[in-house]
Amino acid sequence: MNAFRWITLAALGVAVAVPFTRAVVAAEFVDPLSSPAIQSEKAVNGMFTGLASAGQRLVAVGQRGHIFYSDDNGTRWKQGEVPVSSDLVAVQFPSPTQGWAVGHDGVVLHSDNKGETWTRQLDGRQVGQIMLEHYQQQAAPDDALLADAQRMIDEGADKPFLDVWFANEKTGYVVGAFNLIFRTDDGGRTWVPLMDRTDNPGALNFYGMRAIGSDLFIVGEQGLVLKLDPTSQRFVGVPTPYSGSYFGVTGTPGAVLVYGLRGNVYRSVDHGSNWEKVELGLSSSITASTVTADGRIILVSQAGHVLISSDDGVTFTQKPQERLGPAAAAQATGSGSVVVAGAQGLRQLPFE
Repeated sequence: MNAFRWITLAALGVAVAVPFTRAVVAAEFVDPLSSPAIQSEKAVNGMFTGLASAGQRLVAVGQRGHIFYSDDNGTRWKQGEVPVSSDLVAVQFPSPTQGWAVGHDGVVLHSDNKGETWTRQLDGRQVGQIMLEHYQQQAAPDDALLADAQRMIDEGADKPFLDVWFANEKTGYVVGAFNLIFRTDDGGRTWVPLMDRTDNPGALNFYGMRAIGSDLFIVGEQGLVLKLDPTSQRFVGVPTPYSGSYFGVTGTPGAVLVYGLRGNVYRSVDHGSNWEKVELGLSSSITASTVTADGRIILVSQAGHVLISSDDGVTFTQKPQERLGPAAAAQATGSGSVVVAGAQGLRQLPFE
């Protein structure tokens, strides 16, 4: 099992063991990058790990390349057409029609029709070569970066992208395992590696990326928080009081929150210079977040707890739920509900 499939499952609190022999793998392996996602109505009940809004539409991504969309706030879902069957992790739409999804095997997908059909823009078979060519062209090539690029080529398409963020329909980023970060300024037609522009000497995994107000943040392993310096165009380290993994970042223009393992959430109101812990009263990891149209911040735990803040993240109130279930992503809707994605499919929960 791919090491980074375990990352996705671990975040959901799911333990999986798959016995196999080399003979079985050799006989049955089908490259997910060469196999379109299977169309199946039952797939809507499978594992989903990413959610986004495309205007009034909701779009969910998950295992085996499955992408579903809903035009009624998550009551009914239709399946999109996807050219790969790689597990997908995250999705984002900077406009109602244009969206990007990322996942395992270094795959980056694009849709220009609100998630109904998708095309591949990048995958792990190209990542290493793009890195190698880019860093070979530098005035003073960095031997370590060249070695990393060659390793990517030699090891093949096994490194995932774990999040995506676009400022608009042209400029965006994808981030992932081992310091992977690429930028595009032409809507994904070409990609530029930025591994030389991150304060991440340990090549820690990047788990989340979001813009909060005018600041663009990346969070990851071992308390890693980076913020884009607009002048140098470098992602610089931002110290926080916690050394455990952060899974995501959220907030409002006046406050940024980073969240992760064991219910740890930290809040800053000065662009990341200082942080205070937000007490949730939970030991369960926080794995998802969303912000409502009126600015309320919603956090969702690994176990499925839903917590709501109406004061820019100073305090949170837990919303009682009849049934808890593992959660990997959340998206507020316009109908007074939040859709939660996880190992049990897609659930619509009221939060009013």
